[in-house]
Amino acid sequence: MAITSKESHPSSLEEMSEDLDHSHNGREPTPEESATLRRVADHIPASAWLVVVVEFCERFTYYGLSGPFQNYIQYPYTDVRGADHPGAIGKGQQTATALNYFFQFFCYVTPILGAIVADQYLGKYKTICVFCGIYMIGVLVLVLTSIPAAILANAALPGLVIAMIIIGLGTGGIKSNVSPMVAEQYQGTKQTVKTLESGEKVIVCPDVTVQSIFNWFYWSINLGSLSAIITTNAEKYYAFWLAYLIPLIMFNGAVLALWFGKDKVVKTEPRGSVLIESFRVFSIALRNGRNLDAAKPSVIQTRDPSEEATRGITWDDIFIDELRLTLKACSVFLFFPLYWVIYNQITTNLTSQAGTMLLYGIPNDVVNNIDPIVLIIFIPIFDKIIYPGFRRMGWELKPVVRISLGFFFCALAMAWTAIVQHKIYITGPNYECTLCDENQTPNNVSIAWQILSYFFIAISEIFASITGLEFAFTNAPATMKSVVMAMFLFTNCVGALLGFAFLPLAKDPLLLYMYSALGVAALIISVVIYWLFRDYDQTMKVDKAALQAKYNLRVDTLEH
Repeated sequence: MAITSKESHPSSLEEMSEDLDHSHNGREPTPEESATLRRVADHIPASAWLVVVVEFCERFTYYGLSGPFQNYIQYPYTDVRGADHPGAIGKGQQTATALNYFFQFFCYVTPILGAIVADQYLGKYKTICVFCGIYMIGVLVLVLTSIPAAILANAALPGLVIAMIIIGLGTGGIKSNVSPMVAEQYQGTKQTVKTLESGEKVIVCPDVTVQSIFNWFYWSINLGSLSAIITTNAEKYYAFWLAYLIPLIMFNGAVLALWFGKDKVVKTEPRGSVLIESFRVFSIALRNGRNLDAAKPSVIQTRDPSEEATRGITWDDIFIDELRLTLKACSVFLFFPLYWVIYNQITTNLTSQAGTMLLYGIPNDVVNNIDPIVLIIFIPIFDKIIYPGFRRMGWELKPVVRISLGFFFCALAMAWTAIVQHKIYITGPNYECTLCDENQTPNNVSIAWQILSYFFIAISEIFASITGLEFAFTNAPATMKSVVMAMFLFTNCVGALLGFAFLPLAKDPLLLYMYSALGVAALIISVVIYWLFRDYDQTMKVDKAALQAKYNLRVDTLEH
């Protein structure tokens, strides 16, 4: 895989590795030092922060425009500013939730297309630039079809669906590439010993550095998601078209960051789509009893020595071994669709739940911003205090433990949400008939009761969402990063599809049962993940080291 940047780069893999591994003028730790010294993160390159800015602006746009969607679809149009339930389309809670799930689904299936375009044709940087243009067209369609004249002409619903499709294409092309691109800006590969100004010897660890990069990357996502506070207030007190215009203006920041970083960021050139090759390998494996080895060229040649048998094969045996390791690293993703079903409650049913409670003048779709606020506060605390504190005590929270804890906090979030829903149902004046009349007063339950739901979901994101991506990205071979990203994002897509299964429960008085079922499922999965994968943190390192030795042997053979 070719790597280019503004600076001159080494002419061989070995020279590049040597330059990176000795960036601290340090040495590799001895076994005793590995067992006793504290591990710290390296400095994050400036180019990585530029990519973070791109993600911040894109997420500002995404959450700023999707934040008002539930009200935009659920409630009918009113030109009264400051109305309790501003709306435009008036299709009700179930339709609003269904369209939100469709948007989530589409936004997380299109990353597969984005990964293929980047790997096969344009590279990550150029792909992000192209899909930024597509994204802006979609937001412009949304702005134009949300003006009062368009709403009264019944253009709001078709305009929204068209905008969702175009925006989904844009965000998919960006999301599949921006996460691996930010991690690629740091190219250290080996641990080195470093002496701090305090005199303490520490180990500068690439894995800890990648963890820190993803923590700050996720922090920028949640900082951007606070845009919904601005847009939901704009929706309530002015108009939907202004709520959607603000993200369109902000998106230009991503374009400027890409332009400024065009000669500064580390770029990977297209090398042929690993995703397409992977799909072809899976096809061969399925036809041979799900045996990946059956797709190895050496096995194919043994089975059929004719040239015709291997015609069109663009991979080698090591690719199959890399793919197998990647699948093992990503196996923990099998449980993430349910995680996203729970997470998506933030912008769907929890938003509707808030509309049945005492809001004290706060827009019902602004309350869910408690989640990103908690993340903005706690991600730095976890990154700088909690995780290092555990490492100082010699008790490092390994990725599998963190993911398991993430699902546990998801369970707590749904348990608390069920309690709140029960309290709403037993409180007047409407009891279980929370929205029998669009103009009725809410039940006498304060919106403050929802705070813990958002708090628990936010903590779960720190443990599960950030760590899931970090775990697979760290353990997958370098050539498989796009496959890892596509698979991780695809779990969100599956989660949106799974959410449709819960739609029959997304109405009164069944919401209580839905939240309870999700909470119990998350608790069970928390235990199952730890039980199934508790040894993966160590075994993945052993498997990766064995594959790396095999890869290095291949490099030596090719160069000599």
